[in-house]
Amino acid sequence: MRVREKVSPWPFVGMGALACAFFLYAAAWTFAPWWVVVLNLVVWLVAFVVATRWWTPRPMAVAVLGGGVIAWWFVVYLGGGLYLW
Repeated sequence: MRVREKVSPWPFVGMGALACAFFLYAAAWTFAPWWVVVLNLVVWLVAFVVATRWWTPRPMAVAVLGGGVIAWWFVVYLGGGLYLW
């Protein structure tokens, strides 16, 4: 008989945060230059690939990565806005 392991909820939380972050990144085209949006979407895509690779070996790190991607969005766009203001 095979013993089932307990499933961690943290990868699901992290992927939910990455999904929310994608909408933030994609909607930024309304107020940011196109090249900033493209670069940030590449950052998001790299984070998504890393999150899928970390799903089983590092479940808590996926949640931290999701929060970090949202924080990065605020740093880039609020920091850029303050710099240009």
